[in-house]
Amino acid sequence: MKAQRIHLLLVEDDDLDVMNVHRALAQAPEVASITVARDGIEALKMLRAGELPMERLVTVIDLRMPRMSGLDLLKEMRHDPRLKRIPSVVLTTSDDPHDRDAAFCLGAAGYFVKPAAPGRFRQIMDALRSYWSVAEFPPPPMMDGFKP
Repeated sequence: MKAQRIHLLLVEDDDLDVMNVHRALAQAPEVASITVARDGIEALKMLRAGELPMERLVTVIDLRMPRMSGLDLLKEMRHDPRLKRIPSVVLTTSDDPHDRDAAFCLGAAGYFVKPAAPGRFRQIMDALRSYWSVAEFPPPPMMDGFKP
C-alpha cells in the first residue's frame, strides 16, 4: 500500500497548538498542506467556499473555541451533503466522556486529548499522519438525485 499525500484543515484557536501541529507535520512528506481556521465559523466558510482541496482532506478539530465550538462544527458538517463525508478527528483538552461520546455520535473518526508532554504530542501527530496517508477516503457525495 502506497502512502498518499493528505490535506489538513486544522480548526484551532490556540497559537501554541497551531505551532505544535506545524512543527510536527509541516515537513512530513505525507502532508501536502496545512490550513488553519481559528473557529468553526471560519472553517465552514473555507469549506463551503471551495477554498480547500477536498480530495484527501482531513479536518483536525478542537472542541473549545470561540464563536462556534468543534461539536457545533461537526454538526454543521454532518448536515451539509457536500461536507458530511470529510473525515474529522478531534484534538482537544477535554477528557470529558460526554464530549467524546458526542464527537463520535457526530461521526468523528478519532478523538485525542492534547497531552502535556511534547513527545506524546509528536506521537499523536505521527499516528494521524501515518494512518490518513494510507487510509481509503470516502468517495465524494453523489449530488445528482442520490438521497442517502
